[in-house]
Amino acid sequence: MTDVRTRVRVVVSGRVQGVGFRDSTRQLAEQLHLGGWVRNLGDGRVEVTLEGPAAEVGRAVAWCKAGPPWATVEACETHAEVPVGETSFRVRSTEYAAR
Repeated sequence: MTDVRTRVRVVVSGRVQGVGFRDSTRQLAEQLHLGGWVRNLGDGRVEVTLEGPAAEVGRAVAWCKAGPPWATVEACETHAEVPVGETSFRVRSTEYAAR
């Protein structure tokens, strides 16, 4: 029996930029065989999408709530999304807020 595929968007705030959050997220997602991406946001937060088996996505979301050792996560919002079939994970360019 295969695990149900799920997709979530996670927005993490706190001291999460400049502390290895994106690369650590990429490494974890690759270990868990998840698709999606991670990027810094212009307002200091980090945005992550995770897609794959529900159990592994859940593990990755739980990790995002703490982050790597140098991070200080203050909040972690999760939003369910419709799976789109992503199977690889990448670090995307920073999204800067419109001025």
